[in-house]
Amino acid sequence: MKELEGRVALVTGAARNIGRAIALDLAKGGAKVVVTAQSDKAGLDETVAAIVAAGGTAHAMLADVTNEDHVASMFKAALDRFGRLDVLVNNAAVRGETPLAEMTLAEWRRVVAVTLEGPFLCARAALPHLIASGQGSIINIGGLTGYTGAKNRVHVVSAKAGLDGMTKALAHELAEHTITVNLVSPGLIDTVRGKHNPTNPDHHRRHETLLGRRGRPEEVAAMVRHLAGPNGRFITGQTIHVNGGVYLP
Repeated sequence: MKELEGRVALVTGAARNIGRAIALDLAKGGAKVVVTAQSDKAGLDETVAAIVAAGGTAHAMLADVTNEDHVASMFKAALDRFGRLDVLVNNAAVRGETPLAEMTLAEWRRVVAVTLEGPFLCARAALPHLIASGQGSIINIGGLTGYTGAKNRVHVVSAKAGLDGMTKALAHELAEHTITVNLVSPGLIDTVRGKHNPTNPDHHRRHETLLGRRGRPEEVAAMVRHLAGPNGRFITGQTIHVNGGVYLP
């Protein structure tokens, strides 16, 4: 089914894991996809290659979502290449574990900047294009600990909780433009760890899902695709948990 045929999506943090799976699934739905990351050009190229191999269309670019000029250039490139924008997926985030007593202000600001300020800058830059779409959608990617809390993650938990609040505020503000805004919150997903957090976090070791397994990035991507498509147009302002029952709101 190509329910996203003719639409264009931009996915931040799309070099691997959940971001890559989201980009792939949106492309399978027929969307042209712009994929971005701060520095992992090789990962982005792999994402684009996978999309093209499956018959889709994608464009990769490096951009820092905390930098206003980078964000402006990112959306200009998307519009120059594909002529429109219908879907924004704010997936880029920084995670880590540091005790409060050892956490520097610079570390706090780095996490909050990428995870919370980045989606603000991207949503603001995307707004005129999503309005022009007439069927725009913003999908923020949250995180389990934004609802459960977690030890040594005050920066991550605070930023993800703030993203939940931003989702609700934007849903109210953008509804008049027929733009839907939702948050998908993954929990205990089987992903490849990055250089900034090479080991599984403490809360992954402490919790188990009701279904007895870790989730797959593709299962998160399926929900994002649904919200981006025509069958998700009556869903806005919601937080949707994809976590196998590890957390029941």
